[in-house]
Amino acid sequence: MAAPTSNQPLWHWLAPLLFVVLWSSGFAFAKLGLESADPLTFLMLRYAVVLIILAPIALVIRPPWPKGRAAWTHIAVVGFLIQVVYFSFSYLAVTKGLSASANALIAAMQPILVALASPLLLRERVGLARWIGLVLGLGGAGLVILARAEVETTATLGVILSVAALLGLTAATLYERRFGAEAHPVSANIIQFIVGFGLLLPLAAILEPMRVEVTADFVIALAYLVIANSLISVTLLLAMLRRGEAARVSSLFFLTPPTAALVAHLVLGEALPPLAWVGMALAAGGVAVATRAR
Repeated sequence: MAAPTSNQPLWHWLAPLLFVVLWSSGFAFAKLGLESADPLTFLMLRYAVVLIILAPIALVIRPPWPKGRAAWTHIAVVGFLIQVVYFSFSYLAVTKGLSASANALIAAMQPILVALASPLLLRERVGLARWIGLVLGLGGAGLVILARAEVETTATLGVILSVAALLGLTAATLYERRFGAEAHPVSANIIQFIVGFGLLLPLAAILEPMRVEVTADFVIALAYLVIANSLISVTLLLAMLRRGEAARVSSLFFLTPPTAALVAHLVLGEALPPLAWVGMALAAGGVAVATRAR
């Protein structure tokens, strides 16, 4: 990843690094919080807190709102795909026994799907060097989960739910690149989290007993996910998608499994065998090749 140039703002260089760390950490903190709450209920509460934080910010800074029905619709669709489809299935996968690192690995398949679909849907050219980087990243991610397989049993239903989450995230990436409307991050986030909260509240009430146990771990997990995942990570993801190619940005997700495995080891005590470190290095090399490819 090249250092920032005089024509490139510092945040363009720092955003991918910050995004990978914060997004990857979310898998471990989500699993921590789900020990004390039902998945859809926990996600609904997360969005409610985000909206409570964003409302006074919007009143103070008065951000511009999208112009036209189409812009509102495009932002809402991306919000539905990320906040409802991706996160709901991802959380449900955890409750069915999937580890944080396995969940992150499946999400890391997104670059492959995006790279395959981009030439057809976005008319983006994916060159040989980037394909090499994607394959290396996939191989590194696979080594991480292979190492984890030595110390855990992967739940089949959890894998299926995580794949459903992957499809939602891939669809959101492609849709944002094709129809993404320019919008202030505060107003865009408010729209998307209203969509998430509005849909998940009735779903949680119908499908779950809405169990919540207010423990220290629950509060820590909720606070981290609200600030790091909901407010910072998603904003960075959408900003990077608007300024870069879908395949290039998506290659960052290959760093998610090794980073998530490391955080899960530190936060949850999930085992991290030596082979996983080899996978981390390979994934990082794949990302470097894919993101440097022009």
